[in-house]
Amino acid sequence: MKSKLKSRVQAQLQQLLGDRVSTNQEVLDRHGEAFSLYERHPPDFVVFPKSEEEIVSIVELCSHNQIPIIPFGAGTSIGGHILALHGGICIDVTLMNEIIEVNYEDMYVTVQPGVTRNQLDERLEGSDFFFPIGPAVNATIGGMASTRASGTNAVRYGTMRENVLDMVAILPNGEKIRTGSKAKKSSTGYDLTRLFVGSEGTLGVITELTLKLYCRPERIYSARCSFPSIEAAVNTTIKIIQTGVPVCKIELVDGQVIEAINAYSGLSNPAVPTLFFEFHGTEIELDDHIRKTRKHAEEQGGHGFLMEKEESKQKKLWQARRDLAPSVMARFPGSTLMTTDVCVPISRLAECIVETEKDFKEAGLFPGIHGHVGDGNFHLAIPLYGTETEDYKMAKVLNKKLIKRGLAMGGTSSGEHGIGIEKLSYMKEEHGSSLEVMRAIKAAIDPENIMNPGKLIPDK
Repeated sequence: MKSKLKSRVQAQLQQLLGDRVSTNQEVLDRHGEAFSLYERHPPDFVVFPKSEEEIVSIVELCSHNQIPIIPFGAGTSIGGHILALHGGICIDVTLMNEIIEVNYEDMYVTVQPGVTRNQLDERLEGSDFFFPIGPAVNATIGGMASTRASGTNAVRYGTMRENVLDMVAILPNGEKIRTGSKAKKSSTGYDLTRLFVGSEGTLGVITELTLKLYCRPERIYSARCSFPSIEAAVNTTIKIIQTGVPVCKIELVDGQVIEAINAYSGLSNPAVPTLFFEFHGTEIELDDHIRKTRKHAEEQGGHGFLMEKEESKQKKLWQARRDLAPSVMARFPGSTLMTTDVCVPISRLAECIVETEKDFKEAGLFPGIHGHVGDGNFHLAIPLYGTETEDYKMAKVLNKKLIKRGLAMGGTSSGEHGIGIEKLSYMKEEHGSSLEVMRAIKAAIDPENIMNPGKLIPDK
């Protein structure tokens, strides 16, 4: 941003927000670095609005001066979504963290975008209801909607796409719109809510969201089972899904990762491919679901099936999955994780994982394979030592090969991490002429391209 414009904009922002405008280099850097291996791109300003009206004024200022806007929640997205590639104003919504309404009768909750998933969980604790979408980090609800987050419960409850009823957004010209309603369904007009869910801050700034709530299950049971191979674990998953067992979570962790977790967390899980399960329902239902799951697992050579009913023992069982990322980094001290994912039809999942694991083994790299295999989504957590190493260059090549493989299998380049900047170059291959429809939508809503430019839609 040119110095005269920067001085003028700074004065206007300070008049509007007072000391909630920052040009402190440490603050700028923190808002311009990703949760993974990317070059830092700090904004010119970071602002901390407390109200929708303040966001409208900030957006109008940016629109008038054609200044880029980068919406920012907790900063936990891993695809480079919050990098200020062209400078501009980062709108940090963490001060907009009010839970506006909890309506148990109609089973919804309305929140501001800076509310975090942990904050919402705490508010609902002790009630008969919960919100099921939970990525592995304490993300903001606004960020979760922007990246179409999902997490371990998606196999039963879906993603943010299925669980946002309505939202309020400020368009790039400062206009406020409401995208839906609090009704459970509607057949009127274009589905703007689904358009904004997953838009990664490229269409507007979200200021309010209404989410579905679910009744807490009468019982929650968890289980773990070891397998002789990844194919056996995935084939078990396929059989469970095909036979209609209503499992809530099915998580795969590869044997190498289990070994790292055991060392980090002091656990003694067999260091082989392992599935972790969670079941919701009544006691009679769950006994039946677990019986069927165990039967399918044993048919594929599954062994050491462990089922837990007590909450404390379930937490210990799931500790392996929760400690995955720090375990891998502890095994490779000083490393930073390069994280990627693809999602494929579940019938191709085992093939995709096995071929990917083979690629990494031949390259001498640790792939850190794990995933939400119930919906065909798996991840890599690759420990690397900076972006100038040969290992990093090889990991980039293998990531490209993984994405190409996933697309060739009828899948998608990202099941839940989003596009950001990491996977821009694959949008044309994945979406074909549909990408031009996306460009047209972007151009119609944001003709000056000030909303998070350089993200989601690749430049021509």
